[in-house]
Amino acid sequence: MKIALDPYMHRHLSLPDICRLTRELGYNYIELSPRADFLQWWTRPRIYPERVQSFKKAMRDHGVALASLQPMYRWSSPYPDEWEVAIDNWKRTIQIAVEMDCDLLISEFGRGGSPERSAADHSGLHTPEACENAFWRAMDTLVPLLEREGLTLSIEPHPEDWVEQIDAAVDIIRTINSKAVRCSYIAPHSFYYGDDLAQSIRATKDVLTHVRVADTFNHKASSQLRYIVNPPGSSARVHQHLDIGQGEIDWDVFFQTLRDIDFDGVLSSCVFAWEERAESSSGFMREEIQRYVDKYWH
Repeated sequence: MKIALDPYMHRHLSLPDICRLTRELGYNYIELSPRADFLQWWTRPRIYPERVQSFKKAMRDHGVALASLQPMYRWSSPYPDEWEVAIDNWKRTIQIAVEMDCDLLISEFGRGGSPERSAADHSGLHTPEACENAFWRAMDTLVPLLEREGLTLSIEPHPEDWVEQIDAAVDIIRTINSKAVRCSYIAPHSFYYGDDLAQSIRATKDVLTHVRVADTFNHKASSQLRYIVNPPGSSARVHQHLDIGQGEIDWDVFFQTLRDIDFDGVLSSCVFAWEERAESSSGFMREEIQRYVDKYWH
């Protein structure tokens, strides 16, 4: 089991300082989410040999390692130019993962083309079917590269992706039929995945390699009035990434079910809500995750 920190709330720090803080907070592993000086959102990674060597040295100096890297590119875009750039960036990211000795890449199924472009386009290109077809083309290109390099790609269904529910996501991952492609389960998305927490987690048995841990409220509860968004009829989608205990996830069910399916992958703290107390939040999450691991795995 690798317990990792997603340092997004600490992204103002340099990469060497991220390594230092990660160790000070009690983590041995970093889950490096997108940041402007490494894997940038949507565009070419900002990485060159000196940056790679500096980052690797800082990890050695502070006794931490990379558990995962998170590239975010529009591989599900039906727009050919966006798709081609995304695949070029994915190929570069695979090279970087090898350079960084990181064997796990995590990402999302994707929301299709860039939102501004899709909103203005009335051609139907942004339909779930078109996005899925683009995704399958990406898999045809990338899976052989991942297999050749011995890397694992773990994919999550995210709210607003062309696939949101965990059963459908797992079905697609099984259809890819490669040991290089596995599933991520993101706890704060649980109420989008399905209505039964334990059943949703069990659906991932044998393909689950990566879990993100943060709490959230059930947006479907209280007659779907847990959140009130104005104006009425708004299509806004709401979820949180809170500290354990601040939302409505049943953490005993969550961790017990992970143990029941013999999960032994990456558990990452993925809280975004508390930048004003980021260090105390990350430290608290490290202790809470360990407490549940000790309870159910030992």
